[in-house]
Amino acid sequence: MTTTAVAHSIDQFRERFTRIVQQVGRRIVGHEDIVTGTVTSLLAGGHVLLEGIPGVGKTSLVRTLADVLHLKFSRIQFTPDLMPADIVGTNIIQEHAHGGTFFEFQPGPIFANVVLADEINRATPKTQSALLEAMQDVSVSVGKTTYQLEQPFLVLATQNPLEMEGTYPLPEAQLDRFFFKLKVNYPSEAAMHGILDRTTRDADPTVTRVVDGAELLEMRHVARAVPIARPVQAYAIRLTLGSHPTSEYATPLVKRYVRYGASPRAAQALVLAGKIQALNHGDAFVSIEDIRSVALPALRHRILLNFEGEADEVNTDAVVSELLTHVAAD
Repeated sequence: MTTTAVAHSIDQFRERFTRIVQQVGRRIVGHEDIVTGTVTSLLAGGHVLLEGIPGVGKTSLVRTLADVLHLKFSRIQFTPDLMPADIVGTNIIQEHAHGGTFFEFQPGPIFANVVLADEINRATPKTQSALLEAMQDVSVSVGKTTYQLEQPFLVLATQNPLEMEGTYPLPEAQLDRFFFKLKVNYPSEAAMHGILDRTTRDADPTVTRVVDGAELLEMRHVARAVPIARPVQAYAIRLTLGSHPTSEYATPLVKRYVRYGASPRAAQALVLAGKIQALNHGDAFVSIEDIRSVALPALRHRILLNFEGEADEVNTDAVVSELLTHVAAD
């Protein structure tokens, strides 16, 4: 690819990404970093875990994103009595017009482009595991048949960090499937004015479709084609290894409070998100700073604390921040 073609590809990527964030911002106030992280995950082929108290706009953000991208949206309300078949679908008996019966597959709500798994930690582990195959392989199995899901495919799961009664902690294997964990904070006073101005009036802010599914997949290919130098990739690896207490790169907090660190999927997330960060800055290559800027959402949910860490209520964000301070960039 020529230099001119590369520059055009980068400019087109930046322009599309910026327009997506701007259009979502017509309805959603004060969460630009959350929108950016969500779109980054979608372009990397990953999924997002949104953590925040009720009423901060998690559901509205997901629905608006689907509208802007003109993608099929589906919402699954997770409850203790939700069954796996309620998510993936089931075979039902139908009758032929000329007599006799046959089985027909009735797709579940997982068959969409953007799936909102609302309050995912309220469902039983058996039901939570029904998402694993879909999130990892973009397919579901019912009986002896495997059904492919349509690309692009994005699962956005929400959970409330305050209300723990009647919830089931997400299994480590499922947490690791999430590309990013994003924390939706309470809006500022200025943002509250914007929210009230947009939600207490008769007119509902309209959004314009920016890109479609095919263009999103094209953006995904552009992002994966961004080169990364060996030293920058090595830094992403050191950050990942440094989250393990037995590693030579482990920090004091990791050695004292961490039971098990991030998996190789964390290094993949750092590199892929770093590539998208580079494109948004207009760069044709990934820098150390690109990796550092995505470390927190990529690593915070992949670090498992030991008993002492749980007892002392250690925040994994503090562990990641210490890694960024202590792990050498070269």
